[in-house]
Parts: sequence; structure tokens; C-alpha cells
Amino acid sequence: MRIIASLAVSFWLLAVSFFSGSHPAASQAGQNQAVSKPQSEEKVDSQQLEANSPDDLNRYRLRTVVLDAGHGGKDIGCSGRSSHEADVALAIILDLGRRIKEGYPGVRVIYTRRTNVFVELDERAAIANRNHADLFISVHCNAGPHSSHGTEVWCMGPHKTEANLGVAKRENAVILQEKDYQRRYDGFNPNSPQGNILFSLFQSAYITNSLRLAQRVDKHFRTSVGRSSRGVKQAGFIVLWKSTMPSILVESGFLTNPTEENYLGNKAGQQAIAGGIYSAFREYKHDLEGGPAE
Repeated sequence: MRIIASLAVSFWLLAVSFFSGSHPAASQAGQNQAVSKPQSEEKVDSQQLEANSPDDLNRYRLRTVVLDAGHGGKDIGCSGRSSHEADVALAIILDLGRRIKEGYPGVRVIYTRRTNVFVELDERAAIANRNHADLFISVHCNAGPHSSHGTEVWCMGPHKTEANLGVAKRENAVILQEKDYQRRYDGFNPNSPQGNILFSLFQSAYITNSLRLAQRVDKHFRTSVGRSSRGVKQAGFIVLWKSTMPSILVESGFLTNPTEENYLGNKAGQQAIAGGIYSAFREYKHDLEGGPAE
């Protein structure tokens, strides 16, 4: 009993000394509070200032998007009677970037090119990786028989048809214009079916969100833009290969189809395509961030 009574007295004295501030632990706690107070007064970014709860601080934010206009410079891409893929893709990308900047000033927009210059395929992905992008969107135009028409939205993945493989091979063939391409791409041959199949297995970590965005782009092409759609597809594209974030490649239409060339070569048509991608971007961003529906 004496031992128990002695322990009780000791605990009582310890409690008194702690709360009176004389105990070393209490003194250290006060110092920690004094040190941490100025940290709460440090400058925070605008997105943090808008937070209303601890959950908001931990919520995912889409902060950086890289926009890629296919081809450029010495590589004009596919052509119609008077239009070149490199020019059409750039016009669409610049309009898309303008919309994102105006709609979301807090989102950083980075272009792989803003003028008619040649950029290697691996450098396009490297730009996105260096800037820790949350999303990569590449825009192109398609080619085929005169009767071929419609939009396509692509993600990395195994091709299911020879037609899918053909599109990937055509877009990947641009590396033949690059210096030392076999070393840069680990011996990849764009004319080899086996090589294209190998590339299709990359990006598996990001395929869910890539498909999520692709499906939204396809939906808006069919509805708000009113274009004929050939659907969401998968194949191995080098431009998507090394990007470490969700990525899509948009084929905005066939320049080899006279009607679609007229549409894509016109500013109104280019703005409509950009508007469809932007609407999908808005939905995708709000879905991931969990914010209120607009």
C-alpha cells in the first residue's frame, strides 16, 4: 500500500510540474508551438487558399498539362489537297491551350511546339516528364482512302486489329527522320509488327485514366461537336511510350477525305475540335479532383 501511495503522489507531482510549465517536456512543447506558428503564416498557393477543410488540402489537383501538336518542321505529316497535318494539329493545340488557360488560370499549360518546328518523338514525352505533367494530349490528323472519315482517340495498349497497327506504324514512322533513331529508341523498328506490339505494353500504370479521358473526348466529338466517330482505340505509339502520366492521341479527322479536309482546314472546324477536347478535359479534371459538378 505504501508503494501505491508513493506512486500516486509522484504522478500527482509530475502532473502539476508539467501543466505549470516547469517540467522539461512542457517547456519543449511550448518551444515546438512557438516554432510551428510562423510556418502557418508562410505564403501558400492560390489553390491552398481556396481550401475550406483538411480534406481539400489532401485532394488531388491537376496542375500541369502538356499539349503536343503532331509532326512539324521537315515532317509535315499527312496531307490533303492543300492542308498539312502539322499545320492543322498546331492550330487545334494552340486553341485548346488558350481555352485551358482562360478556364483554369491555375493550370500550367506547356506546349511541345508552338511554331512549325521539328521535335523528336522521345523529346515530346521528355518535355512532359521534366515538367511533372499530370496529363499529355497529342493531336494529329489521319490519312486513308478518300471515303475514310471520322475521329479517333487513342491510348497505349495492345492493338486488336491490323488497322490499329497500321495507324501506329504510320505515326511512329516519323522517327526515321531522326538522327541515330535506333539508339534513341533501343533498336525499335517502326516497320516491325513485333516492335509495335512491344511498345503497346507500356503505360499500363496509366491506362485507366487515359481511357477515362479518351472516352470523354470521343463522347464530345459525337455529341457537342457533331462529328462522326470511329471510337476509342489502343495501339503502341512512341509519342505516348515514355510519358509517365495519363496520355491520349487524338486523330481529328482524315485530310485525305475532301469533306473532312475542308472542315479541318477551316478555323471554325479547328476551334470546334479544340472545344470538344476542352469539354472532355473539364469533365476529366472535375472527376479526378472530386470537386462540385459545374
